[in-house]
Amino acid sequence: MDDPSEQDLHFMQLALEEARLAREQDEVPVGAVIVLDGQVIGRGHNEVRAQASPLAHAELLALQQATALRNEPRLPGATVYTTLEPCFMCAGALSHARVARVIWAVRDPKFGACASLAEVLTDSRMNHRAQVQEGLLAEPARHLLKSFFADKRAQAKAESQASPLGEDAAKGD
Repeated sequence: MDDPSEQDLHFMQLALEEARLAREQDEVPVGAVIVLDGQVIGRGHNEVRAQASPLAHAELLALQQATALRNEPRLPGATVYTTLEPCFMCAGALSHARVARVIWAVRDPKFGACASLAEVLTDSRMNHRAQVQEGLLAEPARHLLKSFFADKRAQAKAESQASPLGEDAAKGD
């Protein structure tokens, strides 16, 4: 990302704080904040496990908070800062909310819908398009995600080795 503003850095740091909260709660460490007129109007972090819902993504939770605060389903002029490229569900919701900008830290090659697998927020066929930027504070966001999944893999391996029948029993073979 070219020369981010101090304000953009500050708000992405807040999104990273949300991602850290997710990790502390054993959730995939993704965080998001929504800013309008220089004020945070929504924040969220993944709560998929806590809410037992595939809808509890950071961006959607922040969007729910922001629209409830404003009592308005649309957020023209708002900027969303998120630590991971939004998926199709989140990108669609952000488009419906008419946000002006979406800034994310790292791409999501398996689910990303803003650059990796599709360009939902900038597709000329859509009736609303947002400005998008990627790469802001990518390294700390990437580290959070990589370390989370490395810890999960190590935990799964340790659990399979602790099984009295070994790894084959853990796999169900």
